[in-house]
Amino acid sequence: MKRCFFIVLMLCATWGSLHAQTIDRILEDFHQHPNRILVAAHRAAHTRYPENSLAALKEAIRQGIDIAEIDVRLTKDSVLVLMHDKTITRTTGRKGKVNSYTYAELQQFPLLHNGQPTTEKIPTFKDALLLAKGKIMIDIDFKAEEPGAARQACGEIQATGTAKQVLFFLYDPQQIPALQSIDKQIPIMPRAHDAAETATILAMGKFPVIHVDESFTEKVMNDIRSAGSRVWINALGDFDDMERKTENTGFDLLLSKYKVANVIQTDLPEQLLRYLKGKGLHQ
Repeated sequence: MKRCFFIVLMLCATWGSLHAQTIDRILEDFHQHPNRILVAAHRAAHTRYPENSLAALKEAIRQGIDIAEIDVRLTKDSVLVLMHDKTITRTTGRKGKVNSYTYAELQQFPLLHNGQPTTEKIPTFKDALLLAKGKIMIDIDFKAEEPGAARQACGEIQATGTAKQVLFFLYDPQQIPALQSIDKQIPIMPRAHDAAETATILAMGKFPVIHVDESFTEKVMNDIRSAGSRVWINALGDFDDMERKTENTGFDLLLSKYKVANVIQTDLPEQLLRYLKGKGLHQ
């Protein structure tokens, strides 16, 4: 009896290890299987935990999400931290900008979730990278405007050994040469706002993924796919809102409108992952 129980445990452990997400599996899908749609968790998986927190990042990893999007800013004493807004008011209830506090001062303020304080504190960029290492891709929405901040971020990416699993999001494609001059090894995800800008980006070189707007035609998205890049689109807003009201309606509509998009960012990553698996669009 004991021997049978032990065998069952071993089989369960083996099954879990075979199906667990690892960065190698995610990167293989990302680079080698464009027909598989990957899921990006907006501000990490924050339905149960504060956005841009280590707990939300751990939750994204637990759910088996492919990519966690995080926002990065700089403190008064030049520490890169995770925070979407310029101020900390919405996420901590305290007044003031991120860059008006030192990192130590920010640690005095617990992050809020649904308006209530939690045990989570504002994490450093480095801690987020170390937590993600070997487990999940990271989309860096870089919001630090201070001189030298991008170079500092690239240094922390290289120091943590996470360069292969990050995407450095650039809202303005004109910033691409500057970032490449700092570190050519760090993958860039430029945002294209229209067809003309898409053509400009494609002429600048090959990028692993290009972020597009909802106004894009299928032809432009096909041009991106033909160039060997993934097409990133957001479910944020209307599609996610539809999904909250009636399961599958928002995701059905998104995929019907954007048939060639193969990275989807959402506030509902667990639901989207389940939906895609059910459609055979995610392993």
